[in-house]
Amino acid sequence: MSDDTIRLVTIGRILCRRWRLLAVLAVVGALVGYGASVLFPPRYTTSASVLLPGQWEERELLTQADIASSSAVVDRAAATLRWTGVSGAELRDRVSAKAADGNIIKVSGTAETPERAQQLSDRVAQQFVTFATRIAGDSTDPDAAAGPEGLRQKVVQTNRRITDLANAADPGQTVEGVQARTELEKLRTALQEAMKKLDEAAPATNKAGMVVMGPAARPTGEAPPTRTQLIVAGALLFFVLAVVGHLAAARMSRRLRTEPEIAAALGSALLGTVEVPGERPAHRPDGRGPLAWIRRLLGVDTRWDIPTPRMSGDEASMRIRYRRVCARLREKLPAPRRLLVVVPDGDEIARRAAGQLAAEAGSDPSPSSSSSGDSLLRVVEVPVSRPLVPDRGAESGALVVLSAGSWTAWELAGVAEACADAGHEVVGFVVAGPVRARPTRTADDPPQHATPKIAVGDDARGGSA
Repeated sequence: MSDDTIRLVTIGRILCRRWRLLAVLAVVGALVGYGASVLFPPRYTTSASVLLPGQWEERELLTQADIASSSAVVDRAAATLRWTGVSGAELRDRVSAKAADGNIIKVSGTAETPERAQQLSDRVAQQFVTFATRIAGDSTDPDAAAGPEGLRQKVVQTNRRITDLANAADPGQTVEGVQARTELEKLRTALQEAMKKLDEAAPATNKAGMVVMGPAARPTGEAPPTRTQLIVAGALLFFVLAVVGHLAAARMSRRLRTEPEIAAALGSALLGTVEVPGERPAHRPDGRGPLAWIRRLLGVDTRWDIPTPRMSGDEASMRIRYRRVCARLREKLPAPRRLLVVVPDGDEIARRAAGQLAAEAGSDPSPSSSSSGDSLLRVVEVPVSRPLVPDRGAESGALVVLSAGSWTAWELAGVAEACADAGHEVVGFVVAGPVRARPTRTADDPPQHATPKIAVGDDARGGSA
């Protein structure tokens, strides 16, 4: 598993190198969203407003909103609409109510057409007013409504009687007369306070008369999620999932990227790193047929998690790296001898680096290089799925050339075991990295040596050297 931090440059690399695949997946997601919009027909929603006059507390408005969307109201609305195949239980999922500012209850209805949505909202609002009025007792008990008015008339008559008694009391300033008038005034004040409390506690008279504030407006657009929203959501979902999938795959990758990890997998030491100009995208597997054509069209035939190659130096500086590797190789070997240069099959960068390394070793003018052919390198490509190295013949050792971040520890361990099984000691390994070639080349630069022929066929499968 890679512990590298996910950075914006990583996401940018995905967008740059996988834009074709991401575009195709976004189109697929848009088609899925369109299919979902076909399976779920469009819905239209509108609202009707009901005004509740009088003083209402917030909890009372919430109670009225629950009543407006209750089964008692919706079933009555369904009975009056008489829609074929639509029951009250189905309409309950399409009706909602909420309390708005100003003692207003908004009743919303959702249906397949604008006309039905308007009819549903209007009928539910009307049935809510009828049901709430009946609960409040506004029209079912006339005697209860006339009771408070009769009580007020009795209070008025009592006040007049108190006034008459106060006038008939002892007009003098005796103690008895003053006490009688004081008691009568207290009685009058108590009656007035009782009537005031009665008026405040009479919901049937203060909160009656709910009014539907006109018919519901006919909706002109679909209720969310619309078809456009589903298409955009599907495209965005597939796009994000593709990016997250790339990041998860890179996070879970077991390919070895550091030199110590490669050394531990091969059981050998690093001899150096070399550079290879990137003439074409690295790690592009050769293949024919429809599947390979599709992979090439979508851009998935190249690795996206390889960092962008840096600009290379001149040709002379790159050749110095190859010569240093050859020098370390001569210092490591006890005597000049022929070696196999083992390259994992499909590693284009490593194959080109191995060819250049063999050319440098064959053209080394140093006295210890044994130009007679005693210290030559022969390049062979070994499949990592079932590695097989040529048997020991003229060669008496193996040098592994590979690129970082391309192979797992299990694959490299298999290559090392194949070398040991063929009698070759792995004397070391070389890491090759791609670089961007400079656009121009000066006339003083020496020409690059030709790449020697790579051993394939019978020689790569164990033929004689």
